[in-house]
Amino acid sequence: MNNIILIGMPGCGKSTLGVILAKTLGYDFIDTDLIIQKNEGRKLYEIIAEDGLDAFINCESRAICSIDTDNTVIATGGSAVLDKKAMEHLKSMGKVVYIDLPPDIIKRRINNINTRGIVMEKGESVEDVYKHRAPLYEEYANIIFKGADTDTERAIENLIDIL
Repeated sequence: MNNIILIGMPGCGKSTLGVILAKTLGYDFIDTDLIIQKNEGRKLYEIIAEDGLDAFINCESRAICSIDTDNTVIATGGSAVLDKKAMEHLKSMGKVVYIDLPPDIIKRRINNINTRGIVMEKGESVEDVYKHRAPLYEEYANIIFKGADTDTERAIENLIDIL
């Protein structure tokens, strides 16, 4: 399949870059977080608060594994890499691009950490989450895209060049 799957930390630009990349390439666009919210009838942070982290990861896995598409840019939630089955499904569908931004930039970008729906244990910092997930992002990625902290248009140009 000819899809582009974007993975990375919350706030790294998966959804923002994904929409513009899809428009530029003439592809469809899917945001897996929106699929989860539609399936569950609740916002991400409500699912996490009411059902817990493991239940959320299961919802995310079901949503991802339900995707069957082609010529689509797929923006995943930052926690997608926590479920092997979901990631294997995504890898079978196309190129996986890890948008790698350091934690200090991620922290600057995330203003709504409590209502964003981020899978993180109580007391965990953005740095802790990054440290745990970065090796998983790298493991599943076909392409590691650094430098997405430039302006959006330049980031898209760079990403298309790499693809």
